[in-house]
Amino acid sequence: IVDADPFAEVVAELAMAERYALDTEFHRERTYWPKLALVQVAWCRPSGEARTALVDPLAVDLAPLAAILRGPGVLVAHAAEQDLEVLALACGALPSELFDTQIAAGFAGQGSASLASLLRTYLRLDLPKGDRLTDWSARPLSRSQLAYAAADVDHLLPLADAIGADLDRRGRRAWAGEECEVLRDRPHGQGDPARAWWRLRDARQLRGPARGVAQEV
Repeated sequence: IVDADPFAEVVAELAMAERYALDTEFHRERTYWPKLALVQVAWCRPSGEARTALVDPLAVDLAPLAAILRGPGVLVAHAAEQDLEVLALACGALPSELFDTQIAAGFAGQGSASLASLLRTYLRLDLPKGDRLTDWSARPLSRSQLAYAAADVDHLLPLADAIGADLDRRGRRAWAGEECEVLRDRPHGQGDPARAWWRLRDARQLRGPARGVAQEV
């Protein structure tokens, strides 16, 4: 999606979905805040047809996505902490409800499992390999890059169903829900640069000139 009109159609369909899968690609190695490069979203139409869209935030204003995030739909994501930060910065909004497949799988005995391992365990599927370390800000993106990015959300909804059923058998769905809410409710987005030095290891124990040096750096 590189134009506003097709994006508006996607947003309209997402507004009718009870839940949607979402992932982001971004860079943060050389920037103070992460630079969003791609948004992948998947959902089901009322007919049951599965849909996936890849939205180019370098070409499309993501502001309309805020209404979806704030709406009643459940956002399904894997290891969502950084995605939530990116969404807060890009859209000024966080999801009203979150199902994190990594967190949920942990309550089903899977630990901090990767998406690839969970797809193999629950759905007997293998993710495509090849573009994990790509430059997602480069344009145009290749067909293999787009396929790799789409695969990150293509199967998230069926995976969430499988993990949810596992949790129900164990009587642990509520535990997973509470932990997902803890993650969703944490502060996300743009922090105060004047306080960034607080995150330096042992910064609060520094005294005198050393403390001033840490703050200025």
